[in-house]
Amino acid sequence: MIKKIFGILLAVVFLLGISAFILMRKPGDFSSKTSWGVTFSKYFAQKSGLDWQEAYLAILDELDPEAVRIVIYWPDAEPEQGSYDFSSYDWMVEEAQKRDKKMVIVIGQKVPRWPECHIPDWARSQGKEQYQESLLAFMRQAVLRYKDRENLYLWQVENEPFLDFGQCEKLDVSLLDKEIAMVRSLDSEHKIMVTDSGELSIWLWAAKRADIFGTTVYRIIWSEKLGYFKYPWPVRIFWLKAGLVRFFYPDKPIIVCEMQGEYWGPKQPYETPLELEMREFGILEFRAAAGYTKKIGFSEVYLWGAEWWYWLGKKHGNWTFWQEAQEIIKNK
Repeated sequence: MIKKIFGILLAVVFLLGISAFILMRKPGDFSSKTSWGVTFSKYFAQKSGLDWQEAYLAILDELDPEAVRIVIYWPDAEPEQGSYDFSSYDWMVEEAQKRDKKMVIVIGQKVPRWPECHIPDWARSQGKEQYQESLLAFMRQAVLRYKDRENLYLWQVENEPFLDFGQCEKLDVSLLDKEIAMVRSLDSEHKIMVTDSGELSIWLWAAKRADIFGTTVYRIIWSEKLGYFKYPWPVRIFWLKAGLVRFFYPDKPIIVCEMQGEYWGPKQPYETPLELEMREFGILEFRAAAGYTKKIGFSEVYLWGAEWWYWLGKKHGNWTFWQEAQEIIKNK
């Protein structure tokens, strides 16, 4: 009996070992070349004291990414209920189209940049049902406005919805599913990306809902409990998670929606002494993050921090991150 139990345990350990080996291997469709895009936040550029239009054009022209991930903020686009103002985003879309840049457009209530959930004041006092109708109405306006743009590449619905991060209410999964279904019903030509944390999630719930799954790659963060902290994960962790996704959802495309290229601390970069930023996330850390991400092998990567690099140059005369980003994008 003991021998039988030992044999079963040995077989289980062997099968688990084989499975782990297979899942942690670099998937065969990963690429040695990388298509580099950037994320742009009008909100964050303004908070940093920048001329956001000047910064945006410099990012498109001087960094010359292959794609730009544009974040549409609900309070900006609908400052009063039923009164829409997409003029800033129309301009961004036009400028990207002039330069033949692929666009990922991010819509929803939880979108990039702290406090993560960006909700108009007028919507906060609404009841659940009315609030959901208001959110879906805003998203509907955005989709109908940009779905026929020839350089539109992807819709991103919400940002890391399954990650408990930011000043947000608890995730309502049924609402998320309604948002995704609505975007699909309005635009059958373009795929939908749903994103999740590369370090703090196993991806399956987001990937299940996505046509293309987007992961983040962050290396040096700050938390109240740990202070500044560098993730120790090897690149094989990302291969393992990709293997799990592909096991349940074969051939699911996976990209990096955010690769850390910016200081992360207890305060926003524009509120933090430059010396502290450079000590905790200097140019060597940026370079290492790009090298780490290339080793993972996802064929598309969207760099995070373009507004910060421009702020460093314009406000502090430090163009090293800007120049490093140019080299990263140019060398693929």
